[in-house]
Amino acid sequence: MSLMSIRIKLGSLAVGVAIFAIGFGIIYGIMYYIGFNIGVLALLIILAPIFIIMDILQWLFGPYMIGAVYRTHKITPDEPEYTMLNSIVSEVARGNKIKTPDIYIAEVDIPNAFAYGSPIAGRRIAVTRGLLRILDPEEIKAVIGHEMGHLRHRDVEMLLAVGLIPTLIFYFGYSLLFSDGRGRNAGGILLLAIVAIVASFLFRFLILAFNRMRESYADINSALTVDGGADKLQTALAKIVSATGHTGHSFRRRRKNTSSNLTEMLFFSNPDVSEAEDYRKLLEEWKTAKVSLFSDFFSDHPHPAKRIQRLERMKDRER
Repeated sequence: MSLMSIRIKLGSLAVGVAIFAIGFGIIYGIMYYIGFNIGVLALLIILAPIFIIMDILQWLFGPYMIGAVYRTHKITPDEPEYTMLNSIVSEVARGNKIKTPDIYIAEVDIPNAFAYGSPIAGRRIAVTRGLLRILDPEEIKAVIGHEMGHLRHRDVEMLLAVGLIPTLIFYFGYSLLFSDGRGRNAGGILLLAIVAIVASFLFRFLILAFNRMRESYADINSALTVDGGADKLQTALAKIVSATGHTGHSFRRRRKNTSSNLTEMLFFSNPDVSEAEDYRKLLEEWKTAKVSLFSDFFSDHPHPAKRIQRLERMKDRER
């Protein structure tokens, strides 16, 4: 494991722990203020079943909702049209020392890929029809290496877990806002409810930061487990962003439920980032671009230039 991957892994773990710790502190503070003066252990016992049930339900049935939104269908090893794709996924799975996941085609034109799954749905990797059209086999292999990293690092489970924290905080704030039992503390409890609701939205910035780290970690996974992965991943990213810009399509109209938002976090590339330029020009610009620290603050993916430059540093170390 490289020093870069260790640093990103530790960073993502630190952000994950911070999300849980701050979220728990806010919920405990709310309950203490309104008179539920219970111990930390007691609160954990109360919250744990709620948290686990919500998480399990999303985890178990999320893949089916995602499949419906993005019109995915499973391919089989005996379909001649997908011989190359089956071979690539099997090879990359062996390189990652995990069982070969089921392969799905998403019938959408935007080039992209994502990994998802659950105990009853199994592990899945989906590639869009658009991605198969524009990438060559080696570039597809690099993208699959990225998505295999998501499965290997259990990113779906981690995102579901951290994503429930702001939901719980919002629920507590919403319940207080419309509570009939505020009594003499009505003003204070109303303020607390508003603070909780605002905090639930601010928490999303932590979740975005967490996902950007997981995406960077998946990029490194491809670079380390696929021959020439860093170079091919750079080209694939540039091609995808360029093609998305030239088609003029967007996934925005599909963003109507939680499953589509989760899927966009696990996409190889942010579907709303597009540049209608030749991918070779984009790639060269990104390699030397000076990118602000906050350039991707509102994004669930790192800025493309940051991804390209990180992969470039990995290539330099291999030389």
